[in-house]
Amino acid sequence: MAHVMRASTPFHSAFALAAGLCVLTPRPAPAAPSTRSGAVDVRIVTDEADAALAILDRLRDGKPVRGADWQQLHASDGYQRLKRRETTMGRAFEDSTFAAFVSADSTRSRADALGRTVTEWKRSDLAGAGRRALDYLPAGARIRAKVYLTIKPRANSFVFEAQSDPAIILYVDPNVTRAQFENTVAHELHHIGFASACAGDEDSTRSAAVSTCRTWLSAFGEGLAMLAAAGGPGIHPHAESGPDDRARWDRDMERFDDDVRSVRNFLEEIMNGRLSDPDSVRARGMEFFGVQGPWYTVGYRMAVTIERMEGRAALIAVICDPVELLRAYNRAARNSGSPGAPALPLRPVDLLNRLESE
Repeated sequence: MAHVMRASTPFHSAFALAAGLCVLTPRPAPAAPSTRSGAVDVRIVTDEADAALAILDRLRDGKPVRGADWQQLHASDGYQRLKRRETTMGRAFEDSTFAAFVSADSTRSRADALGRTVTEWKRSDLAGAGRRALDYLPAGARIRAKVYLTIKPRANSFVFEAQSDPAIILYVDPNVTRAQFENTVAHELHHIGFASACAGDEDSTRSAAVSTCRTWLSAFGEGLAMLAAAGGPGIHPHAESGPDDRARWDRDMERFDDDVRSVRNFLEEIMNGRLSDPDSVRARGMEFFGVQGPWYTVGYRMAVTIERMEGRAALIAVICDPVELLRAYNRAARNSGSPGAPALPLRPVDLLNRLESE
C-alpha cells in the first residue's frame, strides 16, 4: 500500500514511562551495524524528475518545450514505472494530462523548490538506509530496489513490483527533508527485505479464517519497519518529523490498550465467523492503517518490548511468523512492568492457540 512520508523522532519520555519501559531489565548491547553489504543493492533513479525539471526550466526561461523534451520525459524509466503502476491500479494515465500538470502554473511556481529537493535527496545515504533495514531482518534477507524520485500529480509514495523488480516510487515534496526521505526509504526497504526473507507457501491445511487472520497480522510489519527505520528502540520513530507528526504519533501511542482490544476483536470476529465477507474484512482491516494507525503503533510497541526485554536477535527470530511474534510479545510483556505497576496488555492465549491449530 502507499505510505506517507515517514520520519524518524527522539524517543519521547511520555512513551518511555508508559507501560514501565523506562525500568526494563537491561539487555546486552545490540550487534554492531550490519556488515552484510552484499545483501544491499539500492539505486536512486531520477530520470523522470530530471526530465520534468528540464521542461520547467524551459518554461521559466520563456523557451518553447520541444517534442524531444516531452519524449525524454515519457521514455524515462521513472515515468514508465509510474504509468505501469497507475494502469495496474485501474487509474487513467494519459501523456497529455501529465503534460498539462507539468505545464500548470501551480507546478511552475514550485519549480525551484522541486529542483532543490531533488538535488538534496540525491545526496542521501541510501546504503545506510538499507543497512538500517537489514539490521532488523533475518540472515537470509536481501534488499534490492530502485528508488525513483518523481514529480507527479498525486502526492503519494509507494512500493511497486516488490516481488519482481522492486521499486520505491516517491513523490518529490519540498517539505520533506533529506533525513525524512532517508527514513521513508529505510521503512520501505524493510518491507522489501522482509518479503525476501519471509516469503513462503501458505499452509493449505489451515482454515480460511486462520489464513485470513495470519495475513492481516502480517500488517504489524509496519511497526517493525518503523523501528528499523528509526535505528533502534532508543530513537523516537519521528525524530526528524515536524511537531504535528510527533504529537500525532505520541497521542496514538497512548491509545495502545484500546487499539490492542480493537485488533483482537477484529481477529475474533473473523475466527468466530461473524466477519467473513472479504470486502467487509478488508474494509475493517484497512481502518487500522489510517495515517499511522494500530498496525504501526501496536506493531511498533510490541517490537520495542521484545527487543528491550529479550534482545534484537529474539525479535528477528520471530518476525516471519505473526503468531510467534505475538507469543514473544506476551513473554516480554509479562516482565515489562515496574514493581507495583501493571505489565503491558497480553494477547489472549486461546486466540493464539487457535491461530496455530485450526
